[in-house]
Amino acid sequence: MALFLKIDPGKPDEEKLAEAVRILVEGGVAAFPTETFYGLGADARNEAAVEKIFRIKGRDFRNPIALIVADDREVSPLVEEIPAAAKILMQTFWPGPLTLIFRAAPSVSSRLTGGTGKIGIRVSSHPIARLLAAGLAGPLTATSANLSGGPECSSADAVTGGAGSTILDVTVSPPRILREGAIPGGLIRDALNLTQGQPSREI
Repeated sequence: MALFLKIDPGKPDEEKLAEAVRILVEGGVAAFPTETFYGLGADARNEAAVEKIFRIKGRDFRNPIALIVADDREVSPLVEEIPAAAKILMQTFWPGPLTLIFRAAPSVSSRLTGGTGKIGIRVSSHPIARLLAAGLAGPLTATSANLSGGPECSSADAVTGGAGSTILDVTVSPPRILREGAIPGGLIRDALNLTQGQPSREI
């Protein structure tokens, strides 16, 4: 049975927020707003909860699932390393709609990496997304709240506006844009002081 909790991002109701966190801690799934689209959240450390995400979306197990963390201190346990370029981008664009692709730490489930050995992570600028991740005290899945292959949802009524997060692979040098979204590639180039003469799929 679905439970609808309306939480004001400007003044979050602590009881409703605690109920949402309880659902996640107990292995449930919650649709929540981010600065781009609605996401489907589950405790990324809970294999059974992650599998619920795949069943809800009808998603291929080979497709990776990105994560939202409460702050950049929570990145290190999830990745093999944080390259220098990633540190600059984290300081410049987080919290915000930039998903960075790192080499995943061995402890990260292959369900999340899709067998790629890489994991996408961001710190959302939306207060509800960050509060849920903080309440969970761990990574929150952030796959879009839509059926696999269907349109992303930008309102609670559409959960079964705007651009998605920019996705940038920082496991290569120079980093490579996999999807240009809310943060233009030009801003990323400026942050890293890179020139314009790179191949089209790279910064």
